[in-house]
Amino acid sequence: MPNVWSRVAAFTHKYPLSRGMLSYACIWPLGSCVQQKIQGKEKLDYWRALRFSLYGCCFVAPTLYTWMTIAGYLFPKPGLRSGIYKALVEQVSYTPSAMICFYFFMTLLEGGTLDEACEEVKTKFLPTYKVGACVWPVLQTFNFTVVPPQNRVPFVSLCSLCWTTFLAYMKQLESQQLEKPMTVVAPSLSAPFTAY
Repeated sequence: MPNVWSRVAAFTHKYPLSRGMLSYACIWPLGSCVQQKIQGKEKLDYWRALRFSLYGCCFVAPTLYTWMTIAGYLFPKPGLRSGIYKALVEQVSYTPSAMICFYFFMTLLEGGTLDEACEEVKTKFLPTYKVGACVWPVLQTFNFTVVPPQNRVPFVSLCSLCWTTFLAYMKQLESQQLEKPMTVVAPSLSAPFTAY
């Protein structure tokens, strides 16, 4: 077994993109399964999880790896200032296109039409982007300032387990559900919070 592990380690060292692809091939379907369990499904939809795995491995990991490489060239200096710039540039460049592609291509992978994919993007992009704008700049600033370059894609893939669970939740929502305000009851508060 140690021999197999050393071969995998050597392969991922030689081809760093493979690290992210392996991470996302496992973490994205796990996020889908976690979301299904939170939703209360007794029987998991493994086809949905497989679509998440395929999308995470073959689309998200390569595009994220490319973005991380470009960001490294654009902002080569390490440090907090450079990390903040990278995170902010990502928030207005990579993130919107990644979210649009997620809703569009996942709808097509589910057997939806181009019109359905466009409608899905139109309905779900903005609510998802608003949440992402609160989460990812902080995580990416940490990623760009503390995490070594060879581990940035795997670090982001671990952070994305929670994010992917959220995306899986948003993906399964019907458009009508997004048009209504969502009420969330905080455990320590007695009054519900309504978000629009």
